Amino acid sequence: MSSQAVGGSSFFSGFTRLSKGLAAVLVGGYALIQIFPPAVTYLALIPARTIPFAWNLITAGYVEQSVFGVVVGTVGLLFIGKLLEPIWGSREFFKFIIVVNFLTSVCIFITAIALYYITRQENYLYTPLSGFHGVLSGFLVGIKQIVPDQELALFSVLKIKAKWVPSLLLFLAIATSFFTENAASYLPTLIFGTYTSWIYLRYLQRKPETSLKGDPSEEFAFWTFFPEFLRPVIDPIASVFDRMLCGKSETSSQTKGYTLAAEPLPGSDPIEASRRRERGARALEERLAAERAAGGGTEDLKRRDAVENV
Repeated sequence: MSSQAVGGSSFFSGFTRLSKGLAAVLVGGYALIQIFPPAVTYLALIPARTIPFAWNLITAGYVEQSVFGVVVGTVGLLFIGKLLEPIWGSREFFKFIIVVNFLTSVCIFITAIALYYITRQENYLYTPLSGFHGVLSGFLVGIKQIVPDQELALFSVLKIKAKWVPSLLLFLAIATSFFTENAASYLPTLIFGTYTSWIYLRYLQRKPETSLKGDPSEEFAFWTFFPEFLRPVIDPIASVFDRMLCGKSETSSQTKGYTLAAEPLPGSDPIEASRRRERGARALEERLAAERAAGGGTEDLKRRDAVENV
C-alpha cells in the first residue's frame, strides 16, 4: 500500500489551485446541465440566441455536454496547468484562458452565421456549441512556444517534438471529421482555439520581464505549424496578421525582431526567446526529475518489501 501511495502522489500531485478551481467549474457545469437540461440553452453558444444572450460567448467554453468532454477537459487542464502556470504565472495563465475562450467563441459565432447565409441550413443557428477543447488546443500552442524541441511520448510508443503536437492534433481532427459527425462538431473549436492562442502569444501576451508584447521570434512564426515546403504559401497569410496587429510601418521590422533603426528590440531577439525556452525546459526537467525520484522511492520500497518477505 505504501509503495502505491508514493507512486500515486508523484503523478497526481502538484496541481495548481487555479487549475483545480477551473476543473471544478467544468465538472459543475456538466452536472448542472444534467440536473437541469434547459440550462444548456442559456450557457452554451447558440448563434441565433447570442443576441441578446451575449454572455454565451464567455460561458460556452466552460460547459461540457458529454462525459468524454468533461474528463478530457479536466485532465488536460490539471496536467498541462502544472507546466504552464508556474512559467506564466497564475494571472497570465488565467488571462490566457479567458482571452482564448472568448476569441474562439466569437470566431465560431461568426462562422456559424456565415455558414447559415451560405447554406440556409438552420442547424448552424440552433445547435448548442460548447466545450473547453478550444482552450486545451491553445495550451498545446503554449507548450510549443516554451519547449518546442522537447520530445513527448504519445501512447508510450510514438515520440514527437512538442512543436508539432498542435499541428498533429488538427490533422487528426480534420481526418476524423470526414468519418464521424461528432468529431466534425469539435473541429471548428479546435482550429480557432489553436490559432487564436497563437495570435495572443505572438502579438498580445505581455512579458513581465521585458514589458513588451508578443513573441516575434522566427521559431514561433505562423509557418512553423506547417511543413517547411509550404512556407512560401503560408508567409503571405501570416503577413496579414502582421499588418493588422503590428501596424504597416512596423511589420517588416518588428516581426524580425528589429526596430526601425535596425536595432534589436529588447526581448524580441533570439537570445530572449532562448531564455524563455530554457526556463520552460528547466521547469519541465524539474518535474520529470521529481517524478523519477518518486519512482525511485517506489522501487526502493518494493525491494525492501521483497527482502522482508524473504
